[in-house]
Amino acid sequence: MNVPLVILITYAIVLTLLSWKATQIQKHGSGGKMLNYLLAGQKLPTVLVAVMLTGLAVGGASTVGVAEQAYTVGISAGWYNGAWGTGGIIVGLVMAAKYRRMNQHTVPEMMGSAFGSGARLLGVLAQLLIMMTITSLQYVAGGAILASMLPDIFTSTTGMIASAAVFIGITLVGGYWASGLTNVVNVIIIYVGVLAALFSGFSSFGGFDAVVAALPAGGTWFDPVSGIGAAILAAWMAVMTTQACTTQAVVQIALAAKDEKTARNGFIIGGILTLPAGFLCALFGVMAAAKYPGLNPALALPTIAARVSPVIGGIFLAGLWAADVSTAVALLMGCSTLLIRDVWKPLSPKKFTPETELLTSRIAVFLVSACSFGLALTVVGILKTITSALAITTSFTLLILASLYAPRLCKKSAGFWTILASLIVWALWTCVPATRVLPHLIYMEWIVCLIVFAVTSVLDSRPAAALVSGKPDAIPAGATSFD
Repeated sequence: MNVPLVILITYAIVLTLLSWKATQIQKHGSGGKMLNYLLAGQKLPTVLVAVMLTGLAVGGASTVGVAEQAYTVGISAGWYNGAWGTGGIIVGLVMAAKYRRMNQHTVPEMMGSAFGSGARLLGVLAQLLIMMTITSLQYVAGGAILASMLPDIFTSTTGMIASAAVFIGITLVGGYWASGLTNVVNVIIIYVGVLAALFSGFSSFGGFDAVVAALPAGGTWFDPVSGIGAAILAAWMAVMTTQACTTQAVVQIALAAKDEKTARNGFIIGGILTLPAGFLCALFGVMAAAKYPGLNPALALPTIAARVSPVIGGIFLAGLWAADVSTAVALLMGCSTLLIRDVWKPLSPKKFTPETELLTSRIAVFLVSACSFGLALTVVGILKTITSALAITTSFTLLILASLYAPRLCKKSAGFWTILASLIVWALWTCVPATRVLPHLIYMEWIVCLIVFAVTSVLDSRPAAALVSGKPDAIPAGATSFD
């Protein structure tokens, strides 16, 4: 009997049952079918907010990717998730409650309400670019995990198809409630699987001291910073805090919370839960460096996983896959909300029935899923380069922070030109290597966006509209959508 496969199938069945449960919760929601589907009726409790953030943060890059980098630089690779968790905590302390207080439900909608339709349109394009790219990476990572740990059953392509079926099924059926409920299981499985595999791995190699003794001399294996360097650590902190402030998939978690206090506390707890994941996964890379010199770094984590018992290996496999499931589902819901709220609703010539709105929301999920899966199949080779698009969120973060804390500096044209500048900087950095004069794209983004924002503040006499327009906590009786 293939024990890891049995455990994986059991895990998938549990997620399916939770998705079905989510449909029952949606039926009894009071906020309208579309609101219940895309934002859980804005009723998520603190624990679901926390696991939604953690599940979004801990994906393929946080597990396989961190172990790969740790194979050469050591434990400091774990700061990838350390920076993510820090960003989540900062958003909880500074932004989450303010987001929950707003009437808007997407980041582009916020841009449009303050800076006009041009800023909203560019905002939609930029946010979809970011999130569909990262969603595609989850398909790729899911396929790689299944193929490496169950090679007799899956290839990379069939593993991607199986991953996509689960990602899409959860999202399509259960919506945002399913995202929250399944992430409770996902976060537990991730940490149980990682901890069990680490304990088993170190035991099979003679213990922690034996692994340390076998490491190549002169490395930065347990130095908290030197492996990646202070400049990269600072860049990760800047990127992760910036994207945590204004990526739609992150902001949507705050918007779905039942109230402001829940949003704030959920983000702080979620950030704390996220912090250790990267450092734990970095230990797999260190272990592989000690015992398998000359190994392809990308195989660091799968190689160690092959050494553990079938039961622990199955739990570990489910944990790694859970990391992809949790991230992909949240991203798919974010993309679908953008399409419905910022494309379909503004262009719709008439009001539709609740059933039509719900059907359209599910169609949006399917379209986003199909497009991102097609991207994963056809342009895998350049996806890692495109992930630098996270830095585009600099423009959104700057504009929202300025709107909340320095509204007098915000002018009507600032939204369009600042977002456009961030897109141009990303395109130049990606396509013209000569423009890479700073250690990381995020530094260039902040410098250029600040300059463009300052210029519009001086040259444009038209003030931007207020970003915060009241509380959405009380949903009118009989409401059927986001209107």
